[in-house]
Amino acid sequence: MNTTAQPQSEKEPLDPAFVKLAVILLVGVTPSLFDSTIVNVAIHAISHGLHTSVLAAQWTISGYVLALGIAVPIAGWAMTRFGTRTTWMVALTSFMVGSVLSSTAWNIGALIGFRLLQGLGGGLLMPVMQNMLMTAAGGRKLGRIMAAVALPGLLGPIFGPVVGGLLIEHLSWRWIFWINVPFSITGLVLAWRGLEAGTADKNAYLDLTGLVLLSPALAAVIFGLTVIGTHGSADHAIVIIPLAVGAALLGLFVAHALRVARPLFDVRLFKARSFTASTILLFLSGLALYGALLLLPLYYQQLRGNSALDAGLLLAPQGIGMLLTRGKAGKLTDKIGARPIVLAGFVLTALGTIAYTQAGIHTNDILLALSLVVRGAGLGAVTIPLMATAYIGLTPSQIPHATIATRVLLQVGGSFGTAIMAMILQTQLAAHASAGGAGTTTAFNNTFWWSVALTAIAIIPAFALPRQKAQTSES
Repeated sequence: MNTTAQPQSEKEPLDPAFVKLAVILLVGVTPSLFDSTIVNVAIHAISHGLHTSVLAAQWTISGYVLALGIAVPIAGWAMTRFGTRTTWMVALTSFMVGSVLSSTAWNIGALIGFRLLQGLGGGLLMPVMQNMLMTAAGGRKLGRIMAAVALPGLLGPIFGPVVGGLLIEHLSWRWIFWINVPFSITGLVLAWRGLEAGTADKNAYLDLTGLVLLSPALAAVIFGLTVIGTHGSADHAIVIIPLAVGAALLGLFVAHALRVARPLFDVRLFKARSFTASTILLFLSGLALYGALLLLPLYYQQLRGNSALDAGLLLAPQGIGMLLTRGKAGKLTDKIGARPIVLAGFVLTALGTIAYTQAGIHTNDILLALSLVVRGAGLGAVTIPLMATAYIGLTPSQIPHATIATRVLLQVGGSFGTAIMAMILQTQLAAHASAGGAGTTTAFNNTFWWSVALTAIAIIPAFALPRQKAQTSES
């Protein structure tokens, strides 16, 4: 084997056919990834417009996340059964229809229901795209591939809050859903014209037992974690029971998956050290990212009294930081492996959060903006290498299973992070309520310290990541 060929191939551009595929898929997936960051800044406007509480309006986000968790496990089977193009277009259509219906919601119950439909489509889009790109890549340049996959997710924190703030300030909250429609229509046209239909196997095997166990398990866990945030603690039956049921169903699923030949998700992948380390760290990175995504807008809007648009503009530097490291992280992963990049990323994420542990009402905006750039750079350096490393040594038949695991653990980690940060913040606000504005500042400072601590914890398992370049098996 020629050992000098590989470094040269690293410098070669991506295949034009692959670039075309990536562009088509990225256009379609972009609105679903922008959706969460746009809706985050609209919660107050939604609660006011539909005459409901902020806690009830928060379920427009939680319900969407819940639907994502339910949809992800069936992505692999759906692609085999109906073909990749059909699965992609049905998922994108579901997301678009859910968006249109959400814009017409007459009360909070209707909005939450329509968001569930939107989430079911959105939940399929990302794993289908990830699976199609990884399969097309054939195990080459995984770092650069994951950088392309992550692009809409990195742009979301830059433009999502700003776009959401503009729409709310100058139009109404209903327009945050209408903005998805032109992207979705464009994505559908491009998919119809540019994607291969793929092979549809009408006899494709679906592990029904596994589906009945895994999807409700994920829904129960995500629901329980979400309710923690609304109740401010975990010692309520409405929290404990779903988490217990979810854990029990997950245990039953693992036992079932180890017995059958073709499980919905192959848990034997966790025997690979690189896969296990990557998925654990994806969970922790989801916790670090989404937990702070809850805290940061609240800091600007509740503590400092900024508008939704101002908060969106003030948060944009975090997305810029993520964008700065996205390409480099992918290329370096292909060259030197994930471990040093991920370690540096978590350190930067923690350092970029520390300024908020000291921030008050009048803290310098430039200092906070620079801190967000550092924080974003750290997060951008973490996610891409982890997603790429999860595929090291896997055969093509194992890629759909790896895709399920990476998306689910990132999503559950995000739900856990949001729930934990909401619970800590609520507890801190109650503990310092008697001190007025100073107490609110202390509550936010202490909660940001918790965010720093949870990010620092992730550094420990990062040492288990492999050092070799991210390349899958081509067998």
